[in-house]
Amino acid sequence: MKQQQQQQQQKAKKQKIVTTNGKTTVIKEKTVIKGPHPYPNAPGTSLDESNAVKINISDSSIQKTLETIPNINENSNAQRNSTSLTLYNQDTIPVYKTANSLIRIKKAKKAPKPEWHAPWKLMRVISGHLGWVRSIAVDPSNEWFATGAGDRIIKIWDLASGTLKLSLTGHISAVRGLCISSRHPYLFSAGEDKQIKCWDLETNKVIRHYHGHLSAVYSLALHPTLDVLVSGGRDSTARVWDMRTKSQIFAFTGHNSTVSDVKCQSADPQVLTASMDSTIRLWDLAAGKTMTTLTHHKKSVRSLALHPVEFSFASASPDNIKKWHFPEGNFVQNLEGHNAIVNTLSINHDNVLFSGGDNGSMYFWDWKSGYNFQKMETTAQPGSLDSEAGILCSTFDQTGTRLITGEADKTIKIWKEDENAYNERD
Repeated sequence: MKQQQQQQQQKAKKQKIVTTNGKTTVIKEKTVIKGPHPYPNAPGTSLDESNAVKINISDSSIQKTLETIPNINENSNAQRNSTSLTLYNQDTIPVYKTANSLIRIKKAKKAPKPEWHAPWKLMRVISGHLGWVRSIAVDPSNEWFATGAGDRIIKIWDLASGTLKLSLTGHISAVRGLCISSRHPYLFSAGEDKQIKCWDLETNKVIRHYHGHLSAVYSLALHPTLDVLVSGGRDSTARVWDMRTKSQIFAFTGHNSTVSDVKCQSADPQVLTASMDSTIRLWDLAAGKTMTTLTHHKKSVRSLALHPVEFSFASASPDNIKKWHFPEGNFVQNLEGHNAIVNTLSINHDNVLFSGGDNGSMYFWDWKSGYNFQKMETTAQPGSLDSEAGILCSTFDQTGTRLITGEADKTIKIWKEDENAYNERD
């Protein structure tokens, strides 16, 4: 008899009675749930010797979470997918509260294997500008490219040979944005002088000005199918222009700091903007309103890059590089490791993502997996300071086989894949 009484007393100590919505539930004090990930210690959690996480169901902090979960009959499936318990590593565990408090743990998806890419190497150095090279645009025919610099001059270069074909003067401050129309013989330029110019490439003269920005204009983008030009600048706005009439269609407001980059595409959201206020906005071009504001970055967002094939894009900030998916702007992945102020991003058709840093660092990533397959540094040319080894802008040519970078040592560099490289696994 005494032995039975002692066993009942010990059993009662190991139980805790919880009353929720008028219903009484008996919970064992030692009930634990084991998961596959080594969560950090937190209220109601602990690690055993094998790094399996243990969650004490009777802990007060866990109880508060469980008590907010509605009771669901075992035969009812109506609300089983509507409730979740989020643990401290931000993994979400669906919780189905039945008589026995069932908890299921989702298995993490396997990351795709990295594709093999040949390493990139320097092909040519082009000199000619007298200031930092701040913008690059490649002709749709892939025969020439244009650069804009701190010397206020736009230069046209032959892509195959790197020889100078033409210099265009007209800006009275640094040229910060360039884009070339694929439907008209027009080159558009923007500068720190608040001006946006349209150049007729048949006469090499300015034929239109677009007035409206209150301060420096840092970025330009052309809509791929409409006669629409988008600009972003230091006045915290992105402005949409009718290319032909020079009239302003919209002034996109909402950013709290400089609009550092703008991009256009044919499908909604048709306009993207990045800002020094650490946000990215996706815009409804027809309504002139924000569709989504992405606030994942903690520092200024300096560059955007659209994938040429996939419906996705990347953004660069000093905290990291992030991948996103359209149309809602769903977060996909962090690309960590480029510990610098990343000024520029570019993506080619072979799923190579390039990121260029303020300190001259160059990172090449496999787009699918986010794997960094090459790290290198650009070198400042003789006569330049070591501190001028910075990459300010970049773009791939139309074939994606050549990368063009504009740098702080006043040069333009062209890079290509090493044709002698091969995959050792083949």
